Amino acid sequence: MTREQRIVLTIAILASLVSFLDGTIVNVALPAIMRELGGGLTAQQWIVDAYLITLGSLILVAGSVSDVYGRITVMRVGLIAFGIASVAVAASPGVVFLIIARGVQGIAGALLVPSSLALITSNFRGAAQAKAIGTWTGLTGIAMIAGPVIGGVFVDLASWRYAFLINVVPIAVTLVLLAVLGQKDVRRAGAGVDYLGAVLCTLGLGGSVFALIEQQRLGWASPVILLPLVGGILAFVGFLVRQRLHADPMLPLGLFRVRNFWTGNVATALIYGALSLNGFAIGVYLQQGAKLPATFAGLALIPVTLIMIGFSSRVGALAGRFGPRLFMTIGPIIAGGGALLMLLIGDPFDYWWQLLPGVLVFGIGLTLTVSPLTSAILGAIDTRRSGIASAVNNAVSRVAGLIVIAMLAVIVGGTLNLTGVHRALTVTAVLLILGGTVSFLGIRNPERPAEGSATSPAAPGAATER
Repeated sequence: MTREQRIVLTIAILASLVSFLDGTIVNVALPAIMRELGGGLTAQQWIVDAYLITLGSLILVAGSVSDVYGRITVMRVGLIAFGIASVAVAASPGVVFLIIARGVQGIAGALLVPSSLALITSNFRGAAQAKAIGTWTGLTGIAMIAGPVIGGVFVDLASWRYAFLINVVPIAVTLVLLAVLGQKDVRRAGAGVDYLGAVLCTLGLGGSVFALIEQQRLGWASPVILLPLVGGILAFVGFLVRQRLHADPMLPLGLFRVRNFWTGNVATALIYGALSLNGFAIGVYLQQGAKLPATFAGLALIPVTLIMIGFSSRVGALAGRFGPRLFMTIGPIIAGGGALLMLLIGDPFDYWWQLLPGVLVFGIGLTLTVSPLTSAILGAIDTRRSGIASAVNNAVSRVAGLIVIAMLAVIVGGTLNLTGVHRALTVTAVLLILGGTVSFLGIRNPERPAEGSATSPAAPGAATER
């Protein structure tokens, strides 16, 4: 890598780390937040989903905003806004304020992750791009270690509030590196922002999620549930119609005519829905069900991250060489087997024999999956559209997590006791195995350039598939 590429990759990793840290801290902090501010499972769902609603619905808008104002400018605004929202979360006087602050964090987070991946795809090509994405995947996995551990330590030794202020450090470093990079911002001539589309998407997701979360308390027959549910569905249908008819849509439906793109996004929805369910269920159960300290709950899934950090870059390089299909098939299935192994969790709880074996297998499966999955999806689209492609893929992953958490009460039977966590792990395994099956049936490996060719490999999106 050149010096500029190293700085770009570091910026992409740190900017994404800001968003990922928050997502992993919150699962460990939830029981302590509930003890201090009140609320039950429904409040916990809203604290997670308020972030995911705004993040998932506005990631697509962020792609358009980046085209209008430039990726680097948008990333700067996102970093500053995320820092301010994090301070608001830490200072929350009550659950409602906290949920609103989490929603603001989601808005800021929507500006960060797509811009990060777009910087990588616009500065790297071919196998180097696959390896860079693998490095991004592995090192952003630090959030999976740092987030739960930071959250656990602060919960046990001080307050959950301080854990949300840790984002200040990577935000400050990233802002400095953006200044050092000095790369000229790229703006697309004639680009605009589809504000109506953004409103329709947000209302569609918000109304549907409200109904899914609150239906256990109010019942499906309640007008308070039916009206938001129907309104949300109609709003989302309106959003899709607008994207079909709009001259410059923020969700170009034509992208889904590319086989690896649409198949990869279906696999993404299944796999990332499973990851969100697993992280939430394990993080909360270990504290509320197994009665373990928050620090231990934060450490429980660290082997997954260590495996990803150690091998994601290598797996990304291998996928760039041999194609993503094999990895995207066996990886989720292995991870699903790890989730089934976690069904050994019982009462009394024993980490070493009941949880660790499944965690190790789960980590191996995820490591084989994540880098090839990202590379397959972004590599299927021309680099000129890499920003919107990464935004769509990130939106799919966040919305999948949003829906699964909204359905949590239905999945676990209303409470995260031993039976509830077993049900969550079973659904996790099913989703992962389905993700591997979809990849096997739908993903095609890109053709490698002919031997002896004097030209460089074709740009992603230009390659044919087999």
